[in-house]
Amino acid sequence: MKYRPLGNTGINVSEVSFGTWAIGGSWGKTNDEESLRALEYAIDKGVNFFDTADVYGDGHSEELLAKATKGKEDKVFIATKFCRAGDIHSPDNYTYEAVRTYCEDSLKRLNREAIDLYQVHCPPFAILKDGKVFEVLDRLQEEGKIRHYGVSVETVEEGLFCLDNPNLKALQVIFNIFRQKPLEELFPKAKEKGVGILVRLPLASGLLTGKFTKEHTFENDDHRHFNENGESFNVGETFAGLGFHKGLELSDQLRWIAEDRTSMATASLRWILDQQDISCVIPGFKNKKQIEQNLGSLQEKPFSNEELERLNTFYREKVKDYIRGPY
Repeated sequence: MKYRPLGNTGINVSEVSFGTWAIGGSWGKTNDEESLRALEYAIDKGVNFFDTADVYGDGHSEELLAKATKGKEDKVFIATKFCRAGDIHSPDNYTYEAVRTYCEDSLKRLNREAIDLYQVHCPPFAILKDGKVFEVLDRLQEEGKIRHYGVSVETVEEGLFCLDNPNLKALQVIFNIFRQKPLEELFPKAKEKGVGILVRLPLASGLLTGKFTKEHTFENDDHRHFNENGESFNVGETFAGLGFHKGLELSDQLRWIAEDRTSMATASLRWILDQQDISCVIPGFKNKKQIEQNLGSLQEKPFSNEELERLNTFYREKVKDYIRGPY
């Protein structure tokens, strides 16, 4: 395992870390025993950073992380998120009292004294512009409830705005072969500011695994079934905003990336790791096999300059005009 700085926090995180949305819920059936085995395996392989949120299974993924990291709290870092358990548009959801309650509830589930990285969970841009939530986070940091804070954003514009906050330590962004816009301005500015970058949805909800066919169906409780067109939350969180069938069409044009590599999935993760301005990539998982597969990206050969340019041209000419929603 290789490690990279999480901005200027002083924390070094495994360049392949993991998100826990899938083991909490909204990705179809889960099995806690399998989830815990997978977490234990990841930690044994050197993974020292996990991302979660209070709404992943109504806190269930936080509880699973507490079990998996018991006795390893000083070696395994956890980032969690808040705000989506309430009305994300209401200023009352971001008061000191409200955020402190969210924070303390997460601390109880995580069984920790402090949260390593506390993130605002994709709030409306108006809340970020108001700025009061950052004052609240500063206060919680002073009280020792959180060590560092960041924001999970939906768009590059939001990310650039957040970078003007001097106490911000991390941004979590959607970034994959289908979503290359952050490369242009956001990543260089984040590096300049000493802000870490966490990459979520690196496989575009599974499109970049190359495993789906047009006939594939998703379970009713899987967000790929109920949020394809943004019915429940931002459309970009599902299939990179492309929709399933358009995404399938485009992913078929990317099969060449696996020709000299193990799979489309590991090649797609390798492409992200080749971007030196990121801190880590946080793919999801539901079992040990998926942890193994994702960690396989560490052994894949890097992309050549010619391949990188080919993928950038593909994004500009074939993909970006079909992405729905702001990004």
